[in-house]
Amino acid sequence: MVFANIEYLLLLLLLIPYIIWYIMKHRSIGATLQVSDSMPYVAAPQSYKNYLLHAPFVLRVITITLLIMVLARPQTTDSWQNSEIEGIDIMLAIDVSTSMLAEDLKPNRLEAAKSVAAEFINGRPNDNIGITLFAGESFTQCPLTVDHAVLLNLIKDAKCGLIEDGTAVGMGIANAVTRLKDSKAKSKVIIMLTDGTNNKGDISPLTAAEIAKSFGVRVYTIGIGTNGLAPYPYPVGGTVQYVNLPVEIDEKTLTQIAGITEGNYYRAKDNTELKEIYSEIDKLEKTKLNVKEYSKRQEEYMKFALAAFCCLLMEILLRNSILKKIP
Repeated sequence: MVFANIEYLLLLLLLIPYIIWYIMKHRSIGATLQVSDSMPYVAAPQSYKNYLLHAPFVLRVITITLLIMVLARPQTTDSWQNSEIEGIDIMLAIDVSTSMLAEDLKPNRLEAAKSVAAEFINGRPNDNIGITLFAGESFTQCPLTVDHAVLLNLIKDAKCGLIEDGTAVGMGIANAVTRLKDSKAKSKVIIMLTDGTNNKGDISPLTAAEIAKSFGVRVYTIGIGTNGLAPYPYPVGGTVQYVNLPVEIDEKTLTQIAGITEGNYYRAKDNTELKEIYSEIDKLEKTKLNVKEYSKRQEEYMKFALAAFCCLLMEILLRNSILKKIP
């Protein structure tokens, strides 16, 4: 714990003369009732009030001490911190077209992809990771960050229908490249996951791959979906009917993208294979990154203020009840 106004703690020195004054005053006070001989009272039992005689003074000193600490503004010790860590820069490009609702992976392709991606993020705490979502167009869900708590919350919000439907593979890669092109990391990687064929966007997948290559970005492509037909939930009236739709993944193009950028192409037909693919990509080489971390300071004065109030209240109650002086 630190104090924002630490100079106020010097006021604690004023307690020293106050305590000395109290001791001297207490010694100089004469007896209220004088008797010729006090020996008959030696064996008399002492009242519990004798033990509480100095309690109000002690409580007052504690109250003043706590109030001074409140003025000094105690805070938690969070601050900016520069650190050097091992990691790489990774953009996760995830297809959110409506075909990702197919349930050949459980509970569906998109949720399976989000779950495995979350595990991948948790397993690489030192990496700069960001998220690009694409369908008929693309956008950055989260830029590169080492704040993985924020990243995980944003990946949970990824869903179909956020943008125009379709599959713009080239746009997804291009968007991710814009987030990586200025990176100083030696290893810059895009992990792109899709279940379809490029049918939208102003940039072709191979052109986007060439752009990625020019910036030293490697692209790992993942085709997600079973072979043959996949059950797809189709809303009919107030119910959901399942229809079997053919799985059409442009594996040739995805393989070419990976080849141009010196990455790899993978095919995930079920949840287990998808996890294994991310585990293999997890073995990527690492490079050093300089990270500047910040944690917001928290004011902690309230607990001291409440304690001071309680001590003051106890002093007032003692002075006006069992320790009340009668003239």
